[in-house]
Amino acid sequence: MAQEATTKLITEDFDAGPSSYDEIIPSLFLGNLTAATDIKWLKETKINYILTVDSCPLPRKIQELLPNLIIKYISVTDMPREDLLTHFEDSYEFIDHALQLNDKILIHCYFGISRSATIVIAYLMKKYGKSFYDAFEAVKKKRRFVGPNAGFLAQLKLYEEMCFGIDNTNVQFKMYKLQIAADKVRKAKILPQNCAELIKPDPALATVHPEPTVYRCKKCRRIVASASNILPHMPKEKQIWRHISSRKTSKQSKPSHELLEPLQKEEQQSVEFCTKTLFVEPLAWMPDITHNVEGKLNCPKCNTKLGFFSWIAGSQCPCGSKIAPAFYLVPSKVDWSNAVQNVQVTV
Repeated sequence: MAQEATTKLITEDFDAGPSSYDEIIPSLFLGNLTAATDIKWLKETKINYILTVDSCPLPRKIQELLPNLIIKYISVTDMPREDLLTHFEDSYEFIDHALQLNDKILIHCYFGISRSATIVIAYLMKKYGKSFYDAFEAVKKKRRFVGPNAGFLAQLKLYEEMCFGIDNTNVQFKMYKLQIAADKVRKAKILPQNCAELIKPDPALATVHPEPTVYRCKKCRRIVASASNILPHMPKEKQIWRHISSRKTSKQSKPSHELLEPLQKEEQQSVEFCTKTLFVEPLAWMPDITHNVEGKLNCPKCNTKLGFFSWIAGSQCPCGSKIAPAFYLVPSKVDWSNAVQNVQVTV
């Protein structure tokens, strides 16, 4: 009896309700934690791969009872400001690898409603070139109660905007990454080491291919930003990542109608960006940004005050846009230049 007890997992060990799963496309199942721990069902269905998207990994006993099972674990909670977007690519590879081998795979989170559904929607988008809206509807048709939280829906829309990949030059993606870092700064009061890649190289450093458009300190002419460092914004723009709550939403709450609407292709028209405040990426010449929540941005050469930074409160532009986190230069303190020295570096 003792031996038998150690080889069984019962529903009461968890609290995810009865076993729930649906086959979204052939061999790809979307379900809850109970399904992922249902040894009998896993064997009968011949599930060989499991992708767990939860705050805790599956019990080690699952692997012991099913030694041929291949499990991938993504640690993430069901919070709107959690980052799933940067996991879309490796999740896609894992799922597609299983299906290419004609194996069956289960993607699950706790309830099989938000986190795992987001991963499956992202997979369908990339695999079949579907829009976010079409992929969402396809999954919902098979599993009617799927409902990614507002943050995950926004990430899926951004994924579509970036053509089902990660585009590090995309302004919204840059702001998305900065918001993730800001949430960590809010807790730790310093910038964690794993966010250090967000700090871009000093644009004044010599490079083989310098950018032709730069911004210089008006007083000493030191380069303080390149055109690629600018984070443009439009007057009265609503910054989507700042308006997504960091609090967990109710399981019963439904995603906003606006987030579920298909993306509208905007007509080609000239976009007038605001020039009243120059928001930039965090740069290596800004030493205080790694260990302070906010502060002044002074020219590293002449120490003239050029702007300000705030990880949490952000900054209100005179145009009405509120940007957070914010690293900005005052336009009257810098000059725009469309030519730089063609510096060659010995490698």
